Amino acid sequence: MKLPRAAIAAGVLLLIQTSPVVGSVSNVSANGFLVTLDVTVAAPRDRVYRALVGDVGAWWSSDHTFSGDSRNLSIDARPGGCFCERLPGGGGGEHQRVVFVRPGEMLRLSGALGPLQSSAVTGTMTWTLMPSNDG
Repeated sequence: MKLPRAAIAAGVLLLIQTSPVVGSVSNVSANGFLVTLDVTVAAPRDRVYRALVGDVGAWWSSDHTFSGDSRNLSIDARPGGCFCERLPGGGGGEHQRVVFVRPGEMLRLSGALGPLQSSAVTGTMTWTLMPSNDG
């Protein structure tokens, strides 16, 4: 049976929200810090990747958008692609830029994550998907 994309994305979101998340600050310097979060998702890696890039609105919080609606977000998963948000009236905003892609395995974005644009700060967010015995 083939599941609809929305059902897969909702399932991945539910698994992420109910899975233990272990986060740690793994490096701190005068110029920044590195936070690492590990989540186990009981789904095939390629399915998780498709939900990650193809259905951002299902797992990203609407609280962290300009528009108040995470369904306005998209990720163009190619080098130079945009993690962007559509705004009413034809406007929009870039949250981050895609800088590295290995489909099904890794996605790396760099930028100011929306509202931080005016603060002259930047960050890099990397998602690495690895198979495990648990997910």
